[in-house]
Formats: sequence, structure tokens, C-alpha cells
Amino acid sequence: MAHAGFMQADTDADRIRWHVLRVMLVVLILVPGLGSASAIAQPYDLLLKGGQVIDPKNGMNGPMDLAITGERIARVATDIPASEAVTVIDASGLYVAPGLIDPHAHVFFGSDPGKSFAGGTGSVAPDAFSFRSGVTTVVDAGDAGWRNFPEFKRRVIDESETRVLAFLNIFGDGLTSGSGRYQMDDINIDKIRAMIQAHPDLIVGMRVGHFLGESWRPVESALQAARGTGRPLLLECHLPGLPLSGLLERIRPGDIVTHAFGEVSDRTPILDENGQLRPYVREAREKGILFDVGPGGGSFHFSQAIPALRQGLWPDTFGTDLHRYSMNGPMKNMLNILSTYLNLGMSLEDVIAGGTWKAARAIQRSDLGHLDEGTVADVVVLARRTGEYGYVDSGGTRISGDEKLEAALTLRAGRVVWDQNGLAATPREDEE
Repeated sequence: MAHAGFMQADTDADRIRWHVLRVMLVVLILVPGLGSASAIAQPYDLLLKGGQVIDPKNGMNGPMDLAITGERIARVATDIPASEAVTVIDASGLYVAPGLIDPHAHVFFGSDPGKSFAGGTGSVAPDAFSFRSGVTTVVDAGDAGWRNFPEFKRRVIDESETRVLAFLNIFGDGLTSGSGRYQMDDINIDKIRAMIQAHPDLIVGMRVGHFLGESWRPVESALQAARGTGRPLLLECHLPGLPLSGLLERIRPGDIVTHAFGEVSDRTPILDENGQLRPYVREAREKGILFDVGPGGGSFHFSQAIPALRQGLWPDTFGTDLHRYSMNGPMKNMLNILSTYLNLGMSLEDVIAGGTWKAARAIQRSDLGHLDEGTVADVVVLARRTGEYGYVDSGGTRISGDEKLEAALTLRAGRVVWDQNGLAATPREDEE
């Protein structure tokens, strides 16, 4: 006959049930608060409360709270109770937006100066520049080709907290030559397709540029590879031997022209001698070609950007062309580019759209650039400062502005990776 309580059980099933109950009782005793109402009522790990949420994909632009559980956005709604979150961050007076996407960066960094950007000293470490600028995703602009992409993945992509994607260079060794001279036998469509098939979630498209020859083969081959894999082409217009009109006629809707607003010697500018958009530039925009800023070290000029803006050619995306030779120049960072266009007359919602959802669509990554519930919690909290600021182009021309965007907080996959003023930190007990 079995006794009541934990003393005895007649069957094996009874013994197992009593063992489970004993374990549960011990856990409840040893883990403070586990069985309390407060623990049960806190489904969220982090709550951004009181901010102005701007999510262009979903048409959101208003006061909202954003809750995160683990690595995912759990809820976006008005007035989520603070009691439901383990950590609450006051975002009052700030703007909450998707993490920024930089579609043009050079991050295949290394120590060999002879390799230029492909494992050399021209490229930079992504984590050193991304989060402090509100950027959670960077797209490398063809530093690696089919031959050295595995090395790029192993050394940079796999080791970075920043999400690193890539345009694959049409040349097998990638962007190795500062001179722009490459061998045609380094183009191999079969190898390119095989590399894209091996890494479909990392390689977002093809890239061609920095080529001094007059042959159309690099462009045609890059288009063939992009078309055959259903991906866009990034046209980095350092192609002095090839006319801009012919380039824009060949590329397809959804392909991206970067350095679009530069006035430099190795390419035709988008404006004619009378300051008007060239007809074939207008036609390219009308057929769906995308225009990226990509200032870099010398490819953004107000003489092109301001008239183009007035004539209706706004940037689709705000790539930086981040590299060793641009990071301390007029470009500075992605938020500086967004701030420049904010002061040129674009709305805050429009510049955030170009830095988030429009950039995500350009690289065909609809999982990024928005704040849908269930998506990875890549989030930036922005401060919109007012004061006296200056913005400089690649030619040293300055404009004055009264607004500036600053990353107050950046979250990557639900984790705080940049905190300008300690919003997520615990205040001292004796601080009033």
C-alpha cells in the first residue's frame, strides 16, 4: 500500500512523476522570483519606450513602443507596459528606426598593402565603423572575386558582429589593383555562378568598376552573371574607357549606379554643360535604374547633387564607399550623408527610407530594413540635433545646415552594440 506524499510510489510511472515534481520544487526554491507574478508577466527582454518609430516599409511614423525578445522584434505598439519587460530604455524625444544598411563599403581588410582592397590595407574592419553610425548591415562592393571570396568569408564575414553581405567582383581576385588594370582571363562565369550558388545568402549581386580598358567584356560578363543568378549589378563608374550613355543603356531595372553624384575626370557626370540631367540619365531613372550616393574619397559634389535633387533625381540609397581613404574625409559616415540630404530638403522619413527599406529592396533582402514583428531586431535609435553644422563635398565646397542625425543607440540582433550616452546602462544609486 502506497503512502501519501513523496515517500513512496507503487509503479515506475508514479516514481517518475514524483521525481519530476521534486525537481520542479527544488528549482522554484533555489531560483528567486521564478515563480513570481513579475517573472511570469515579463515576456520581453528589452523595451524601447516613448520613441517616435519610423518604419517606411510599414508606413509607420509616430509615437510607438518596440519590444524585443531574444534576437527578434516581438511587438510594436502604442503604450506597451514597462512591467512586461526586463529592461526598459527611455527613447523619449528620439527616433526609433530599422538598423541602417550601407550598400557600398570596402571591408575585406588585411595587412598586405599590395592587395589594395582585397585583403589589403585599403579596406577597413566593419565593426570599427558600423554600429557607431547606426549601421547594422554593410555590403562589400566587390573587394572579393570568385577566387578569394572564401577567404573573405572566413576572415571577415564570419568574424564580424556586423552583418556583412557582398557584391562579387567580376574579376577572380577582386579589387586588387589600384591601377584598374586586370586580365580578361580572370573572368570565369562558371566559377562565379558556382560561388554564388555556394553562398546565396551572402552574395547579393555582381560588381564591375575600376577598369581602365575600352573592352565591354567586364560589363557584359557581370551583367550575364547577375542576370543568370537573378541578382542586381552594382556599377561603380570608374570606367573611363566606356561612355556613361552606353553603360546606362545596357544595365537593367534594379541595377545600381553608385558614385552617381560625382564630378570627376574618369566618368561622364549626370548633368550636361547647362546643368541639366542628361536625357539618358532621365531614361535610366524612368526604367528603374537605382542611383546610390557613394561619396567615398572623391565622388560627391554639390554641383551635381543639388541640381539633380531640384530636377527630381533623389538618391535611392545612401552607400558610403567606406574605406581607409574616405573614412576621415568629407564623407565621414552614413549618418553624415543622411544629414547632408536632410539639410538639402529631403524629409527625415525619406532619408531613413533610403537607408533602410529601399536599400534592403535594392539588394533583394526583404528580411531586412524594417520592424516587422518576428524579424531580427536590428534597430537604431536616432537623435535629431539642431544647431550650426557644416557639410562638405569631395571638392571642398561647404554648405551650412541646422540639423544633424546621431546614433544614440544601436541594436544588432536584439543586443546593444552602441550606446552613445548610456541609455541602456544602470544609473548609480546615488545619482539624482
